[in-house]
Amino acid sequence: MDSHQAHSPSDHSSSASSFMDNLLGLLRIRVKRGINLAIRDVRSSDPYVVVKMGKQTVYDHDTFSKDDKMGDAEFEINTFIDVLKMSLDGFPSGTTITRIPPSRQNCFVEDSCVIWQNGKVIQDMCLRLKNVECGELELQLQWIDLPGSKGL
Repeated sequence: MDSHQAHSPSDHSSSASSFMDNLLGLLRIRVKRGINLAIRDVRSSDPYVVVKMGKQTVYDHDTFSKDDKMGDAEFEINTFIDVLKMSLDGFPSGTTITRIPPSRQNCFVEDSCVIWQNGKVIQDMCLRLKNVECGELELQLQWIDLPGSKGL
């Protein structure tokens, strides 16, 4: 006896619209590059990034043993979200809306700028990795509005 339930097309569309009703949009996190990352294999590493809500972690992918942690960094998106809610249509492309300086409360290596670029809000950041001997990670955040989502 097959235990799968049959779904009518209307069931699928109602669950999709319910999903879109709760969706604000997409946060694109682009990993631009790693700088001076710790060596975890014989001569180099095969790093990859794991993104979690509120936490970012870098690992070395190891074929023959457990992956080695290569540091972690945290960043907040509150300022980015605040800028997204502003009306920026009159600003010229390339305008820096705000900058967040490095502090004891964040992992920034240098000022992180939130910029209005080609009709989009973008934040570039360079994070100093913690719990490791060395390494930095360059990221770029960008918000993507999706048709049908409720937005911010």
